[in-house]
Amino acid sequence: MTVREPLRPVLYDDGRDLVRLLDQKALPAEERWLELSTADAVAAAIKDLTVRGAPAIGVAAAYGLAVEARRGAGPERLRAAADLLARARPTAVNLAWAVRRMSARIGAPAADVLAEAHAIRDEDEAACRRIGALGAPLVPRSARVLTHCNAGALATAGYGTALGVVRAAVESGNAISVFADETRPFLQGARLTAWELHRDGIPVTVLTDGMAGWLMARGEIGCVVVGADRIAANGDVANKIGTYALAVLAAHHRLPFYVAAPWSTVDLATPTGADIPIEERGADEVVVLAGQRIAPAGVPARYPAFDVTPAALVTAIVTERGVVRAPHAAGLAALATAR
Repeated sequence: MTVREPLRPVLYDDGRDLVRLLDQKALPAEERWLELSTADAVAAAIKDLTVRGAPAIGVAAAYGLAVEARRGAGPERLRAAADLLARARPTAVNLAWAVRRMSARIGAPAADVLAEAHAIRDEDEAACRRIGALGAPLVPRSARVLTHCNAGALATAGYGTALGVVRAAVESGNAISVFADETRPFLQGARLTAWELHRDGIPVTVLTDGMAGWLMARGEIGCVVVGADRIAANGDVANKIGTYALAVLAAHHRLPFYVAAPWSTVDLATPTGADIPIEERGADEVVVLAGQRIAPAGVPARYPAFDVTPAALVTAIVTERGVVRAPHAAGLAALATAR
């Protein structure tokens, strides 16, 4: 595997007090970095998917509050900024978690606010590396791993959750390869997962979203590893739309279905997946592709950005605190007190 500088999509320029985001809408054609100086700009970048992935948007929001504090914002402005950031996307619990943690620092010196944001970033990357270490032994030797959306370095502070498992397996000497669902309509798999794995020298092949079942039937897939935007107390998992269908297919073909996510994605205050708010995005993201409309004018489209996979279809949930198997509710509750 080619050794490259670790990919970290959300950074803070301490010298100039700017939030730096790798523009994921420009990938893979262009590696473009944006420099943002307000929480409003960071919230807009979260909402329009310039930065995406549950852990990554939490880190971005933390830096959005830090940049306001460092530029002299008072408590009232910081509280308003926190509210704006928390509402940017409703499904990923990491966003609200990071904003709550940062809000507890409102009124502290600006240097302390920035230090808290740095801590959130550093802890997330460390969590991803631990998830990788715990998840790698679950991957069959020389398997083809199917993943959906992008749960890699681009979706986190660095290293990745689902792709952290893949990276750790490769680093341990396991000669695995990856099938990346293209993940319509935003093509996070084709554009982002394929880009970062290819960048790191990990074999990856792009699939259309409808191919997985047939390839499972042919014995070409060894396991499924996905990330999560929120995990309910009973182990139900919200992730990019299309994940539920993969879990059903994996169960039918008796393949392991693994979910990899940091503990900050676990929401014990949400009892089941039915209680998770599902973001509905605009129809144009479905019917417009690369600037061209692909459906007849006047035909509507639906885009629930996430679906919920029942815990019964999840083989194991891998967090930095440990691996949880059924009964998931009991396992998650036990990890809640683990450190």
